Amino acid sequence: MRTKQIYIPKSVSVFKNQLLVWAQQFEEVLWLDSNNYQQKYSNFDAVLAVDAFTCIQTDFYDGFGKLKEYQTNINDWVFGYLTYDLKNDVELLESTNFDGLEFPDLYFFQPKKLFLIKGDSVEIQYLNYVDDEIEFDLKDIQKSNNLKTHDSKKLIKVKLSIHKDEYFEKVNNLLEHIHRGDIYEANFCQEFYAENTEIPPLETYQKLNDISKPPFATFLKCGDKYVLSASPERYLKKEKNTIISQPIKGTAKRSEDLEEDKLLKINLFNDEKERSENIMIVDLVRNDLSKTAVKGSVEVEELCKIYTFDQVHQMISTVVSKVELHTHPVDIVKSTFPMGSMTGAPKISAMKIIEDLEETKRGLYSGAIGYFSPENDFDFSVVIRSILYNSTKKYVSYSVGGAITAKSDPLKEYEECLVKAKAMRQVLEN
Repeated sequence: MRTKQIYIPKSVSVFKNQLLVWAQQFEEVLWLDSNNYQQKYSNFDAVLAVDAFTCIQTDFYDGFGKLKEYQTNINDWVFGYLTYDLKNDVELLESTNFDGLEFPDLYFFQPKKLFLIKGDSVEIQYLNYVDDEIEFDLKDIQKSNNLKTHDSKKLIKVKLSIHKDEYFEKVNNLLEHIHRGDIYEANFCQEFYAENTEIPPLETYQKLNDISKPPFATFLKCGDKYVLSASPERYLKKEKNTIISQPIKGTAKRSEDLEEDKLLKINLFNDEKERSENIMIVDLVRNDLSKTAVKGSVEVEELCKIYTFDQVHQMISTVVSKVELHTHPVDIVKSTFPMGSMTGAPKISAMKIIEDLEETKRGLYSGAIGYFSPENDFDFSVVIRSILYNSTKKYVSYSVGGAITAKSDPLKEYEECLVKAKAMRQVLEN
């Protein structure tokens, strides 16, 4: 059981910064921030969950089964992540590529302390046995003004797992698969990484968030492992008996020139190749949602709509369905995992081919981060535009990918990857 209290800060933006600084004392931290991005399906402006009372950590083997048992028995808020490699629990697949980060395949925790921010108020929910700490913590939070800044001049040397010529070879290999009819589309990813490197996680997250301001910003700390995410993409949300998926396919750079920026947006909307990418994934998502949907309830609410973010324009579709209220939330997630926007079509064939061609294990990149509520609702974002960090191994990583279709030009695909990598590279190298 939880004790609930409403708190009205003088300034929500100041309180949010104080809250995130205060949270750094805990081993388990998950911060979700919409950056005030107005979304039809948002429940909160920001959420902070800290300090695990219980948790589950496991590899992919029966990962969803163990999560289902944990989430059912806890019957409370649980926050955490699903790595891409849980695909191996859903299908007969494997992940054998190099892993420099070593995140567990699945991790969720039940927080002792929870802050839900909406508008100008904060709903505080503490487990009953620590509810006497609320007032003390609020005073402590209000003192947490100063983020220690690091003036390190050490150059971070970012390396590529796949160099440009090799990237062209691999994309051409994918195009051969497409022309043979093995697949229609595949999301092919590459890693950028730095070894023997230390970064200040919170400062790095704040810099990334400041230049991106995405609707699914995330700061995750699990002991010595961190996710600093500027994701623009929702993977899957459940709200009562409604399921919402919002896949992204189609990217264009921004321009400081207003007329050119407007033209880039129009060109993206009219780009035949980008639209075909998006529509293929929409069909895949419709099929995935139909596995748990009430018959005839799967609908495409938005098709190929252009959304504008600080770094890029994106083509996003919204697919919704209805489920029976007794359908278990973990079963809904499992039936759609991994998300179509990060795999391809047909999904299983695409996952096998990209596993062979990619050089590194995806791990948490292209997985999902979010929460389950006590009411069996959930909301998860896709882990893209994210810096992943293992502080013990001193390994920093960010990955980017793109959808390869029959119309793909390897050079343009490579350039799109660089556009997507721009914010992470800028934060780390500056």
